[in-house]
Amino acid sequence: MIWEGSEDEMSRIVILSGSPSVQSGTDKVLRYAGGILQEDGMEVCFHSVRDFAAETLVSANFKDVQIGELIADIEAADGVIVGSPVYKASYTGVLKAVLDLLPESILKNKVVLPVMSGGSSGHVLAIDFALKPLLGVLKGEVLQGVYVVDAQLDKAAVIPIRDVVLDERLRGQLTELVVAVGRHGVGQIS
Repeated sequence: MIWEGSEDEMSRIVILSGSPSVQSGTDKVLRYAGGILQEDGMEVCFHSVRDFAAETLVSANFKDVQIGELIADIEAADGVIVGSPVYKASYTGVLKAVLDLLPESILKNKVVLPVMSGGSSGHVLAIDFALKPLLGVLKGEVLQGVYVVDAQLDKAAVIPIRDVVLDERLRGQLTELVVAVGRHGVGQIS
C-alpha cells in the first residue's frame, strides 16, 4: 500500500475501515481523521474491508496477497485506527472476517484508536463491549475511542463532522494517539 504524507514523516498510522458501504459515514470520518493526522506530520495508509475479495474472507485465505499487504502495513505502523458502523449492536461481520485473517498479536505494542458510527446514541457502548475487546485480543493498546451519531455527519461535505463537540472529541483522541505513539518511540513500537 502507498503511504500518504511527506517523505520525512516520523510516524505511520494505518486506518482500517470496517464499512461495507460505498457511501459510508464511517469512511468519511476516518478519511477526515487521516487528513488531520497528515497535517500533523504523520504518514497515513488507508485500507477498507471493501478492498478484499469475498472469496478470500469466506474461505479464510490467510495467504491472500491483499491480506499480506495489510499485515505488512500494520507491522510497519506506529499506530492503528479501526472504524466500523454499528450493525446489530456490534462491529460489522466483514470487519471481523478481515481481522480473523491477521496474526493473533498483530497489534502488540501498537496504539489503537477505535471509531464507531451508528444511527443513534443507543449503541455508544458498542465500542466498549464489542470493538475494544476484539482489538485487545489482538494485543492492541486501545484508546478510549470515538462514537459518531449519523445525524452529526454531512457525508457530502469536505469536513464531514457538523457537531463542534464531536469534532473536538475526535481531535482530542487523535492527539492522544499521536502522544501515545511518541511515548513508544518512533520505529520502536513494532
